[in-house]
Amino acid sequence: MRAVISGIPGVGKSTILTMVSKKSQYEIINFGSLMFDMAKELDLVKTRDDIRKLEVDTQRNLQKATSNKLGKMDNIIIDTHMSIKSPAGYLPGLPAWVLTELMVSSYFLIESTPEEIMRRRENDPTRSRDEDTLKDIDEHQQVNRYYAVAYSVYSGATIKYIYNPDNHPEIAAENILMGL
Repeated sequence: MRAVISGIPGVGKSTILTMVSKKSQYEIINFGSLMFDMAKELDLVKTRDDIRKLEVDTQRNLQKATSNKLGKMDNIIIDTHMSIKSPAGYLPGLPAWVLTELMVSSYFLIESTPEEIMRRRENDPTRSRDEDTLKDIDEHQQVNRYYAVAYSVYSGATIKYIYNPDNHPEIAAENILMGL
């Protein structure tokens, strides 16, 4: 089985996945980290946040190589983004060539209110995030929902929306574990 867990930056995905990893038999693989390792080897980026600033064709080539590698693995949860907000617009995180390789059976989309996400971003000094307004955050979550539905139609996988309330990521983690 391959499941995808997604959410926009600052939604609390990493915290939730840490909890999920302690209670499940699945290996959690971060799609962006694999892309970063490949991009770094090619001397294309210095930080992980630089990936979304690469030319769209370069990002696509990195997606293809990463999905090829993940498509050979079983019993994994893939930590990734439904969409990547780039200077050129929203880039699909799971375009057709990625979905074909991955053969996903379930999508879990983690969401929070724009205000909660904004607070989390402001309190996370480990990342260099774009300056988004509450409206931008809401738009990105809506785009993710649209992309998730499109991916589901293409792949036949289920979608489960998971709300991550402030200060209670264990609730979101339990909801994911029940759906695996």
